[in-house]
Amino acid sequence: MILFIVGILILFVGGYFYGKYCEKVFQPDDRITPAISMADGVDFVEMKKWKNQLIELLNIAGTGPILGPIQGILFGPIAFITIPIGCVLAGATHDYFIGMMSMRNEGAQVPKMIRKYMGKTTNKVYNIVIWILMLLVGVVFIYTPGDLIVNDILHMDVDGGIIWVVYGIILIYYLLATLFPIDKIIGRVYPIFGAILIVSAIGVLGGVFLDGGANLHNITEGVLLSKHPLGQSFIPVFFITVACGILSGFHGSQITLISRTVKNEHEGRSTFYNMMIAEGLIAMCWASGAMVLFNRGTALDTNATLMVGIISKTFMGKIGGLFAIIGVIVLPITSGDTAFRSLRLMIGEQFNISQKSVKNRILLSLLIYVFAIAILYFAKTNGNGFNLLWRYFGFTNQLVAVFALMLITVYLYINKKNYFITMIPGMFYAFIVSSYIAHADLGLSLDKRLGMDGYLASYIVGFIFVVLFTVFVIKKGKIGQTKSELIG
Repeated sequence: MILFIVGILILFVGGYFYGKYCEKVFQPDDRITPAISMADGVDFVEMKKWKNQLIELLNIAGTGPILGPIQGILFGPIAFITIPIGCVLAGATHDYFIGMMSMRNEGAQVPKMIRKYMGKTTNKVYNIVIWILMLLVGVVFIYTPGDLIVNDILHMDVDGGIIWVVYGIILIYYLLATLFPIDKIIGRVYPIFGAILIVSAIGVLGGVFLDGGANLHNITEGVLLSKHPLGQSFIPVFFITVACGILSGFHGSQITLISRTVKNEHEGRSTFYNMMIAEGLIAMCWASGAMVLFNRGTALDTNATLMVGIISKTFMGKIGGLFAIIGVIVLPITSGDTAFRSLRLMIGEQFNISQKSVKNRILLSLLIYVFAIAILYFAKTNGNGFNLLWRYFGFTNQLVAVFALMLITVYLYINKKNYFITMIPGMFYAFIVSSYIAHADLGLSLDKRLGMDGYLASYIVGFIFVVLFTVFVIKKGKIGQTKSELIG
């Protein structure tokens, strides 16, 4: 219990002071924001601060801050420290600077900013990665809520025909949310969803405290870092597994939507930085619920999705548990629709296709849906399809975050600001993603191929990528700084 409370203090106290420091580094001012200067009634729409905050939270909070921490807590109570520290120093910092940079660049999406600050070649590579991620996010966030609705709400077979009806309904909602102006559907229904999300997380946390916290301790007695039941290594697997509760590249695609609806730069910290801190709290709540139940004897290999129902009903009762499950269903739906919306805007920006035209929005949306439905069909009809997609989703998500941290670092370097605040997290995650894909069976299986135990070969690959990351960022920063000085 003490370690959990320390983690909460790190999250809020650390988040408050470090958030203010990030704000000091960026230096927001009173310039006119894109929501006002580029208002189009579709994507550039001025909205109230509280509404932007709720929409931002729901956009970034998919199933990541729930399913990830439930699995991550199997590494032990160290999660109660690594989640808040990572959230404060990496995740919230990433979200704040991407949002503020987007506002300074006419509400541009990340790909456009990468092209501006890091060149066309880097942009082309990034586009491939981010477009794949957006498709995977959309598909995963149809699959997950669909199965939860059929299994936990309708109590029917998830392999039956009804599942495709539910998928179809979710797709129709996604289509409407993708096509209509952001304040017509998203801006109106998200506050309701936000209430469900917050009450669910607080309900689980309240249940843990009412339990007395007697079971809120390490799974393996006396050990801060427990031996994972599948023998997985804390580094890098933990940081790929927990993902959104600490840092998520997917957030960059969602933040730039809200950068187009914020009316004043001074709202940036509360809208971008603080909402990631709120997501960290959600992650801590569900991780604590999972730890209590694992210590009570729940099988450590219980499916994370099933754990959602068990945790909800245990700590909130039958009715409260149903409410919490609805909240978990809402989370991926409210991220999936904006994932498709972001993908539409990215493609539109890349090929200069105006999104003011309803016809253009419809055509691009239909193109995206063709690919999404094909991937969804594969995932549902292939025995290992969804598991494969989820693992690639986790890796791709963190890889996208590395690109974003590179972008922010170059921007800060060019503007002669403290670029170490994003370069250090970027170096760490460059090591995480490269060592993970080098070791994993869905990647190179390097250690296995070389007949080596553990992660030694993969860690060497990771260190090499850290060096390459550092050299690349400094090089791009110097080039950008020179160009800036010549123009100035």
